[in-house]
Amino acid sequence: MPPDAGRAAEQVARQSYGKLIAFLAARSRDVPAAEDALSEALASALRVWPERGVPGNPEAWLLVAARRNLMQAARHRAVQANAQATLSLAFEEAEERMNEAGKSAFPDERLKLLFACTHPAIDSSVHTPLMLQTVLGIEAKTIARAFVVSPEAMSQRLVRAKMKIRDAGIPFAVPPRPALSGRLAAVLSAIYAAYGLGWDGLDGEEERHSLAGEAIWLGRALLAVLPDEPEAIGLLSLMLHCEARRSARRDDSGRYVPLDEQDTAIWNAIMIAEADALLRKAGGFDRFGPFQCQAAIQSVHAARRFSGATDWQALTTLYAALVTMKPALGARVSQAAVIGRALGPAAGLEQLDRLDPRDIAAYQPYWAVRAFLLASAGDDTAATDAYMAAIGLSDSPAVRDFLTRRLEQARRVPSG
Repeated sequence: MPPDAGRAAEQVARQSYGKLIAFLAARSRDVPAAEDALSEALASALRVWPERGVPGNPEAWLLVAARRNLMQAARHRAVQANAQATLSLAFEEAEERMNEAGKSAFPDERLKLLFACTHPAIDSSVHTPLMLQTVLGIEAKTIARAFVVSPEAMSQRLVRAKMKIRDAGIPFAVPPRPALSGRLAAVLSAIYAAYGLGWDGLDGEEERHSLAGEAIWLGRALLAVLPDEPEAIGLLSLMLHCEARRSARRDDSGRYVPLDEQDTAIWNAIMIAEADALLRKAGGFDRFGPFQCQAAIQSVHAARRFSGATDWQALTTLYAALVTMKPALGARVSQAAVIGRALGPAAGLEQLDRLDPRDIAAYQPYWAVRAFLLASAGDDTAATDAYMAAIGLSDSPAVRDFLTRRLEQARRVPSG
């Protein structure tokens, strides 16, 4: 197979998977069938494109092929004639629009699919995993690792949830205001989880960077539909603040650089300005929530561009607010790190000691923060043990290399 054909198929699958699935599923009301139809279309592309060449509009080619597969499967299941005719007409109209425009002109239904995945009929524990897989095409094993469950268990939950969407006739639509608040929180969390998976792709994987970009796109699309939702504004501000620092996370040698050591001249000033403007806009609604609080925390870090120093006391105040609203383990560990910088390592370690040992045993950020605070307190023996735990729990080679350098420093410093 010519490598160009294989790469083209992989690129379209990575970039357009969620958009294609959402379009197919929004009309068929059957997520598993849409996934099967698209998988068959991708397999066909790998067979046909090497012989005939990559089409001018690969996304449109896949949609037409998947639509045919879906229609054939519908006929095999003896779908009612009138429903089949309606489905066929919708796809034919989309195909005509694409042929006329010469490019992909079908509507992007991913926001509707996001809200379908958060319907009250679906167990809330699977809302975010379901959105990550159906809308962004993330593999079940990757989701399972992020949610600390087995791939088999996650796959079973996802299959059951997709069947529920089909069997319960869950609508693909942004819900009306009375039903919006609870489901919006789940959608925001899923988008941020997707961004987090992309952000964690520190070691240069193109698909991870693409995933972060997709999450930001979804944040912008959501805000366009719900411009008066301060938490949606806060989420976009938060992601833009983080994304503005992406290029500074590694030095010229490719080594990981922690936030407080990054060169602020490398940060994207335009993106930071947009993030701060969004944060101010969100504040005008006087409904302060956890995503706005996290964006405010990132804004304090961004202010180091002008002051040359980090306002650790301001961060202490913001983290206190964040853990009051949403006492997640990550927020509490970050709070301890900030307290350690603001009030001294002993105060940060005291905060860490309040956490449940069962929660932190396999939580890598806890051990990394603990190691740093112990080293700052001069307890290099304990710091060495904590660094070893953090290194062992890290999935990123770049982060492991960084922690190994810190470990070596702790071993070289004489105790007492």
